[in-house]
Amino acid sequence: MPVKIDIIILSNARDKKLKGLTDQSIATLLASEDPQKINFDILVIESNKNVSPYKYPEVKTIYPDTAFGYNKYMNIGIRATHNDYVCLCNNDLVFHKGWANAILEAMDNDPKILSASPYCPIFHKNAGFDENGPVQEGYFGVLGGWCIFMKRTIFDIIGLFDERLIFWYFDADYCKTLEKFGVKHCLVPASKVTHLGSESLKTVGDKEYQKLTQAPRIYYSYKWIHHSYLKYLAQTLLLRLKLLR
Repeated sequence: MPVKIDIIILSNARDKKLKGLTDQSIATLLASEDPQKINFDILVIESNKNVSPYKYPEVKTIYPDTAFGYNKYMNIGIRATHNDYVCLCNNDLVFHKGWANAILEAMDNDPKILSASPYCPIFHKNAGFDENGPVQEGYFGVLGGWCIFMKRTIFDIIGLFDERLIFWYFDADYCKTLEKFGVKHCLVPASKVTHLGSESLKTVGDKEYQKLTQAPRIYYSYKWIHHSYLKYLAQTLLLRLKLLR
C-alpha cells in the first residue's frame, strides 16, 4: 500500500501568473513521486472568490467563506484532511523528484522527528547549508515556512495554529511553539523543493501589504517578546489609524 500524504496548498489566483504558479506547484508535485509508493491527497484552498467555482485539475479545491488568514486557512485544511502525514505549502513551489520519500526516510530513521523542512536550492544554499549534507536539527534559519512536512500527531502536542496571525510571522511563531513544546524539527537536504519567493505578496497594494506584514509583527512581538497588552493595543491602534489615511 502506498503512503498517503495530505498536501495543503494556499492559493490566491488574483491574476493569470499567480494561477499559473498554483498549477505549476500541483504539476511538479504530482510528477515528483511514484504513485505506487506515495499518494498525494491535494487540497487547494483558494482565497480569490472571483474564480469560484473553478476547480484545479486532479485536486480538491475549496473556497472558504471567511476572510483570509494564513493560519486560519491552514487550520481549515488540517481539519478537512486525515492522513498520518500532512504538508503545508505555499503555491509558489517547485517539487523535485523524491522530495517526500527523502523526508519519510528521515522520519523512519528518527521517529522523534515530527516536523521537517525540505531543502530549497535558493534559500538554504544562500544561507550556507550543504545540499548534500546530513539531516540537521534546528528551528530559526533551518525551517522554511513555505513548505513544512509533519506527522499529524504533532497537533496533539502543539494544537492548531494561532489564527490571530494573518500572514507574516507564521514560521517564527511555529518555531517558537516547537521550542516551547520540545518538538524536534529537521532540515532534510536530500529533499529538494524550490521556493520561488512570495509572489502573491508582490501583487497587493501598500495598505494590504501593511496589514499582512505589520499587524502580525505587532502581535508576534506581544505574544513572544514584550507581553505588554497595553503596548500591543497602542501599536495596533496606530497601525489602524495609518491604514485609514
